[in-house]
Amino acid sequence: MSIAEKLVPEQSYTNVTYRKIADDLRQQGYSINQHSIPFDLAQSLALYAQQMSNKQFHKAGIGRESNFTQNKAVRGDEICWISGESFVGQQWLDWCGNLQRYLNQQLFLGLFSFESHFAHYPPGAFYHKHLDAFKGEKNRVLSLVLYLNEDWLASDGGELVLYPEESSDNTNATSVLPMLGTSVIFLSEEFPHEVLPATRDRFSIAGWFRINTSHENCVDPPR
Repeated sequence: MSIAEKLVPEQSYTNVTYRKIADDLRQQGYSINQHSIPFDLAQSLALYAQQMSNKQFHKAGIGRESNFTQNKAVRGDEICWISGESFVGQQWLDWCGNLQRYLNQQLFLGLFSFESHFAHYPPGAFYHKHLDAFKGEKNRVLSLVLYLNEDWLASDGGELVLYPEESSDNTNATSVLPMLGTSVIFLSEEFPHEVLPATRDRFSIAGWFRINTSHENCVDPPR
């Protein structure tokens, strides 16, 4: 990132990013942005994630509540949910909350809540091709990934591969290197995706904007 990019006023920087995300989602269903959040915030999140105790991370799984399972053959990352207890975590949640309000105003998505976690992929770890939400479930509407890795090279691997809906091969797939400050946001029901193995530790934040599907006997989202 150039010195000029670092000195862009935060509010202007954010507004431009939000506008591009909304336009991309409207036109193609996903948005990829380098330097998507203020540089200082990206660096602070990266440092916080890398300095967290191993005890704060736990092995990731698939599903929720009674359907929760862990399977290293499917995914090998470890996660820590972001609650806003730390200053930098709350800054991140504030940025996403502002994005949520902007997208609701521009795209009328009815986004109700947001949840996210830090993710650590040790060398060689991966996450097989999957969807974040299944057709008709209408819980997770938008998926958001922010990468926290400085000086990442193509030879380090660890790309996110985003597939067109129902694509069975790599035709028209989009690969994204997990470089510091790069974000990817996409419609959760429509884009299968996977995380390829890397040769070094890989840090990111994964998050989901959800609509309210709570009812009398069920509070959504459960954790």
